[in-house]
Amino acid sequence: MDKAAPLDIDPLLDDPKTRIVVCCGSGGVGKTTTAAALGLRAAERGRKVVVLTIDPARRLAQSMGIDSLDNTPRRVKGVEGDGELHAMMLDMKRTFDEIVEAHADPERSRAILSNPFYQSLSAGFAGTQEYMAMEKLGQLRARDEWDLIVVDTPPSRSALDFLDAPKRLGSFLDGKFIRLLMAPAKMGGRAGMKFLNVGMSMMTGTLGKLLGGQLLRDVQTFVAAMDTMFGGFRTRADATYRLLQAPGTAFLVVAAPERDALREAAYFVERLAADAMPLAGLVLNRVHGSGAARLSAERALAAAEHLEEEQGEGQDESRGEGRGENLVDGRIVDQRSGKAEDRGTGGSSPEAPSPTGSVDGAPEDSARGALEDGVSVDRLTAGLLRLHAERMQVLAREQRTRDRFTALHPEVPVAEVAALPGDVHDLAGLRAIGERLAAQEETAGAL
Repeated sequence: MDKAAPLDIDPLLDDPKTRIVVCCGSGGVGKTTTAAALGLRAAERGRKVVVLTIDPARRLAQSMGIDSLDNTPRRVKGVEGDGELHAMMLDMKRTFDEIVEAHADPERSRAILSNPFYQSLSAGFAGTQEYMAMEKLGQLRARDEWDLIVVDTPPSRSALDFLDAPKRLGSFLDGKFIRLLMAPAKMGGRAGMKFLNVGMSMMTGTLGKLLGGQLLRDVQTFVAAMDTMFGGFRTRADATYRLLQAPGTAFLVVAAPERDALREAAYFVERLAADAMPLAGLVLNRVHGSGAARLSAERALAAAEHLEEEQGEGQDESRGEGRGENLVDGRIVDQRSGKAEDRGTGGSSPEAPSPTGSVDGAPEDSARGALEDGVSVDRLTAGLLRLHAERMQVLAREQRTRDRFTALHPEVPVAEVAALPGDVHDLAGLRAIGERLAAQEETAGAL
């Protein structure tokens, strides 16, 4: 099957028309690391970048050498080149507070901020985080202070709640419950009081039993104070949604070469297409490779079995003949030097022919004759062959999952990032990830 076209990362990051890059995908696939690596690479290529993470994990701050991130962009030190890198973590309550303070007079602002229902809503109401992420992205873009904004979205399908926030907000504001609560303030005068006495008393009788009278009064107070701001929320959210559809935005779907992660990636790709969001490509993290890929799993297993059978036959013969001075079983291993010594003497053992005919005592002969833990070279080789066979089976499984995704979405460019031996925890690691992301043409055939 034909491979997907490689994703060219550097042209995407270098293009001055690219102003927003959004990394989305399921949980645990390396979105945060990818976002940070992209931001660092863009900064070191001369752009002024801010990375906004919505994921509550602290990995981004740790990898950038910052003690902690908050709702204010912080400059990252150690960036090479002429660009700048800033990082921040969304504080949804603080963002909500900033919106209230910016769009309400001081008296109304104090009333809203002290309202118990508002405090609950801003601290953890369903969908608030995603809507506030849209608000923060809109704020960052409106300031026009950065050349590039890189967004790290929440894990799993909740990443698409980022896109649904304006629609959900509109449904909330247009709902019958909100309109009913807003009606008394809008009608005013006697009509309003009459409505309040009749309509609200009916609603209070029902909802008061479920929610409690105090909570209902808090909601009514909140709605009355926020009345003039609701339209602004919806207008800004819709503007940010259109910004995400604009040519200057690029979505990157991040996944691992696993069945569930690539199934989620396919879901993201289809949803982005349905919403006319500009998809740049797929970043496939933690792809395994091998320096001996020409040795298939089948051949490695066959060779391992052959060595194990020969070793078993040799052990049977040694048990039948007894332990002689030329056999490893008749000697002990010096843990310091790795040389075999005769059990009956404290000095060196008599010289014995090695499997290759060389003189005992040479380093390579000692390694072939016995290991420090008493495991023969043939047995160790068989074990390594089996490990290689397992690795090749992993590679084959990953290739099948990639092929299935490519068959479904052949139009999506792919950047593959080889698995690293450890976690990324500093700028050097992020820089290495960025280099691997950008070197697709050289590595496409090696992974």
